[in-house]
Amino acid sequence: MKLPGLIDIHVHLRDPGQTHKEDFTTGTQAALAGGFTQVFDMPNNAQPITTKARLDEKIALAKKKTVIDIGFYYGSLGDNLDTFKQVQDSVFGLKLYLNITTGHYKIDLATVERIYRAWDSKKPILLHSEEDVIENVIDIIGKTRQPSHFCHVSSEHELSAILRAKEKGLPVTCGACPHHLFLTNDVVDSLGPYALMKPNLKSQKDVDFLWSHIQDIDVVESDHAPHTKQEKDSENPPFGVPGLETTLPLLVTAVHENKIEREDITRLLYDNPRRILHLPEQQNTWVEIDENERYTLSNDALKTKCGWTPFAGWNVFGKIHSVNMRGKKIYDGEAVLTKPGSGKVIDAL
Repeated sequence: MKLPGLIDIHVHLRDPGQTHKEDFTTGTQAALAGGFTQVFDMPNNAQPITTKARLDEKIALAKKKTVIDIGFYYGSLGDNLDTFKQVQDSVFGLKLYLNITTGHYKIDLATVERIYRAWDSKKPILLHSEEDVIENVIDIIGKTRQPSHFCHVSSEHELSAILRAKEKGLPVTCGACPHHLFLTNDVVDSLGPYALMKPNLKSQKDVDFLWSHIQDIDVVESDHAPHTKQEKDSENPPFGVPGLETTLPLLVTAVHENKIEREDITRLLYDNPRRILHLPEQQNTWVEIDENERYTLSNDALKTKCGWTPFAGWNVFGKIHSVNMRGKKIYDGEAVLTKPGSGKVIDAL
């Protein structure tokens, strides 16, 4: 099975500031091992990317360290509206956090509306917006008509609100994460802190609703959020799970289980990411997988620095045999064949 180079529009590679968890090299190596040739990194670093200087520093680091292509989002706490015009040519959107998650970036609805009116760009605003605030945000989108992407939709309540917004013709899209599609809150007792994430895992009823509306979900995004085992086993474990290396095999397995069609993988991991972020075609770039090869996901085989997955021990289909970028084989199914700095920062103009 041949796929285009896949695109993950939602990752946290922790660089700069928390490179003990992940960095641009290990994170993009993990992406490559998962069939991704483009990833887009979120701004909630240890120092949030809310100034042009921090954004420029991050871009400069990535140019030296990435093995695939990477793009970035900007962040706002409502105190940097005057910088928006300075950075819009360097980023693919603006990320806002309306609920508690990793870091301290939560903003209130009045601030959200001010930011919406100041952003003034066709590039989307990406939202961490859970059940308690989603209708309020949709009201703001109705007033401003600003293209908006709801990240990691996890429940019937959230997706229903988004479907109503789409029916009204509002410029909204949404993504779902593999952990919200393949795990339920029933695993919390067995996985413990390794099932701790935001949004949290939901009921089987919620998961079933997401699958029943998979054609209305625009993208699957990993929300790759690596933390060390030591951190996860601490008294105050952080939110988040890694996902770059497990997204594709989980979706190929869903094809075998008749939950989606083969074409849906391209829709969710290539076509719609390109549409939402206004990306050009990736020239001469593709992934070769054996969609019928079954294997077991293992922590030991991961490229991510954090070295674990909540899906360890799962039997899946879809072994990657090679990834080719711009005509050159850069992954052979086991080893990364390219050096840090060989990827590029994607032009956001």
